[in-house]
Amino acid sequence: MQTSSAFLQLLVAGISTGSIYALIALGFNVVFKSTGAMNFAQGEWVVMGGMISALLLGTFSSVGVACLLAVLLVAIFGLLSERLVIRPLRHPTALLITLVSIGLSICTRSFVMLTLGKKPVGYPGFSGATTISLGGVTFQAQTLWIVGLTLAFLVIMHFFFERSMLGKALRAAAADREAAAIVGVRVETTILISFGIAAFAGALAGAIITPLTLASYDQGAMFGFKGFSAAMLGGVGSLPGAVVGGLALGLLEAFGSFYISSDFKDAIAFAVLLLILFVRPSGLLGRADVVKV
Repeated sequence: MQTSSAFLQLLVAGISTGSIYALIALGFNVVFKSTGAMNFAQGEWVVMGGMISALLLGTFSSVGVACLLAVLLVAIFGLLSERLVIRPLRHPTALLITLVSIGLSICTRSFVMLTLGKKPVGYPGFSGATTISLGGVTFQAQTLWIVGLTLAFLVIMHFFFERSMLGKALRAAAADREAAAIVGVRVETTILISFGIAAFAGALAGAIITPLTLASYDQGAMFGFKGFSAAMLGGVGSLPGAVVGGLALGLLEAFGSFYISSDFKDAIAFAVLLLILFVRPSGLLGRADVVKV
């Protein structure tokens, strides 16, 4: 019974953490689909979501309202980042955008440190400190919020890209910019929207995970690396791959830290990234490009 309870406890922890990684990976994939580049400022937007939520909680008594406003503010910050940093590039190749995003990440981290401080912050969960016991497994109610909000956001993104005209325009621009521009799609606008969605996803991840783990200005690099590893594992550019990769990485970390050692928790992401690059660079659900020679 104890072994079964421990397994279920680890399963719940892995799904909770994996949901956060899935949101971050989704941000990577959305930007990649529109630009072919990796946005390494994604992790900093996670930190901003958590820290701004804590700041706004001093003004608004509702945790939900504070988090919602924080997520919207970070989404606006993402739009401004694309407008002021990415769009002015004269020849925005995928490599150049990736390199510029590293600089954007460093600047964002410094901005967060100077404006929000170095002290780690936190706040109560959406259901307070309520804990739930089910089948011998005990977890905080915030875990259900994390899984539920992540699932809802991913479903919305699925319908957005599959059913809406704007989502189809983003997909068209990602598939072939020149052809999309010929039929009237404004490629610059699709890139702008992709950065806004990525910032929204990152901030949402930060806002819902901070009640369980304090947010600090220097966590962005690690969040970004975990999300990047999840995106690579699932398949870069694949939205379902973000879900699969995030959950797989979260479960690997949970079970690995328990059965091997908690000291290797962060190293698991490095190992997964190296393994997937060697064995299957396209990821679990990604498709390898076919090049005619």
